[in-house]
Amino acid sequence: MCRNIKTLFNFDPPVTHEEVRDASLQFVRKISGFSKPSKINEQQFSVAVDEITEISTRLLHSLETNAIPRNRAEEAAKAKVRAVARFRQ
Repeated sequence: MCRNIKTLFNFDPPVTHEEVRDASLQFVRKISGFSKPSKINEQQFSVAVDEITEISTRLLHSLETNAIPRNRAEEAAKAKVRAVARFRQ
């Protein structure tokens, strides 16, 4: 799976429409193999992103959990530490 697609469920503050759309765009790019579609495929690409955004938003709003929402700043700091450790030479 594409490393740019991040977990979006159970965060405080909640996920934004832009974050869901960005993840949907990354997903469509990954499965299509296009980072930027040709003119002839542009409309289909855009429709796919819109549909996946809509479905993903519905999914995120329908999910339930008893877990405490994760803090975005704390999760970003943890990811930064992991990245430094992974790419340290």
